[in-house]
Amino acid sequence: MARIPSSAIAASGLVGGYGVARWSKKRPLGGVVLAAAGVAAGRRWREEAGGKAAGALGVAYVAAFAGSHPLARKVGAWPAVFGVAGAVALASWAVVDRKS
Repeated sequence: MARIPSSAIAASGLVGGYGVARWSKKRPLGGVVLAAAGVAAGRRWREEAGGKAAGALGVAYVAAFAGSHPLARKVGAWPAVFGVAGAVALASWAVVDRKS
């Protein structure tokens, strides 16, 4: 069975975490989705590219989450979330997935 690319896991965590938080009106529940996907992507990053790359991508994932908040004030919530999710997915693909 084919493995889900780490870029898809990371992007899904950012988009899914926001969606769950927004629609359930329970921000901690969205945080659980965000964290679970982050852990899953992080494990894949470490397996495929090593600790340094996993650490850098993990920092990018957290920075994307944090950066989406001020960006949302300028462009709107969903465009901000999709933008940062795309950026993290691109970084993950470039470092890990394109080699597979």
